[in-house]
Amino acid sequence: MTTDDGALHAAAIEWWIRETAGELVGEARAEFDAWLAADPAHARAYADISGMFAQARELRPARRPQQRLARPGRAAAWGGLLAASIAIAVWFGDLSLLWRADHSTGVGERRTAILADGSRVELDGASAVAIHFEAGRRRVRLLAGEAWFEVAPDPARPFVVEAAGGEVTALGTAFDVALTAGGARVAVGEHRVAVASGGGKVIVAERQQTSFAAEAPAARPGDVAAEAIGAWRRGALVVEDRPLGEVLATFGRHRHGRVYCLWPSICARRVSGVFSAAEPLTALREIEFFLGLRAIHLTDYLIVLTD
Repeated sequence: MTTDDGALHAAAIEWWIRETAGELVGEARAEFDAWLAADPAHARAYADISGMFAQARELRPARRPQQRLARPGRAAAWGGLLAASIAIAVWFGDLSLLWRADHSTGVGERRTAILADGSRVELDGASAVAIHFEAGRRRVRLLAGEAWFEVAPDPARPFVVEAAGGEVTALGTAFDVALTAGGARVAVGEHRVAVASGGGKVIVAERQQTSFAAEAPAARPGDVAAEAIGAWRRGALVVEDRPLGEVLATFGRHRHGRVYCLWPSICARRVSGVFSAAEPLTALREIEFFLGLRAIHLTDYLIVLTD
């Protein structure tokens, strides 16, 4: 699906939700009819969505009349196919990580691993690393999530963390590396690291951080508060002017289930704050309030944000 297709289907889903909820009356119905008539692709997208959710209803087991929900269409239709599809995708993704990872954590879990050279790696929830130690270099690949590294000195074997196509080389250091949407973020707690990405290289000093997209040079390092570096190790999620989509992905490491933005523009909104890793739903409600969003709880594990 192209970006344009994704936006079109997102619009169709929004109309489908409103129609199923009985909200398309009067002017709203006229707007919907105008949207359908504006382009044949709109009608096709809406037919795709309607057909998908019709199949979802058929997949649901029959309920007795007294068990019927007061509003069966909205949550039931979403829950049937979407929750199943997400569960399958997540399960296969997790299985793939287990095959490749030497150390990993589940959602909401934190774990510390002592490597063969004495280096220490702390993994945040839903995170994974693969270890490749060689005669001349120690390599660790961050496969998912976020990790804190405390590196044992060994001048003969540099310690390199690979993430999102870039490399973070320790220079006698403790530092944090997190995967983001299409890239990575690096923050240094002690000493320095060298970050190489997209043909460029920057030195990140203590209490500084940088980020980079895959195959792109890293940004110029900027200062960061010491207490914000690796704050997840103390149960806090510190967010400073980050896209909502990235924040939701971080919350996803601490809570089973998925939260999606109905529109790409929603996930692009910027968020700042300090949240509890133990209470991601409370954090989500705070963000929902301050950004003027509305959360649609389709199931206990599937939430859609709209405005």
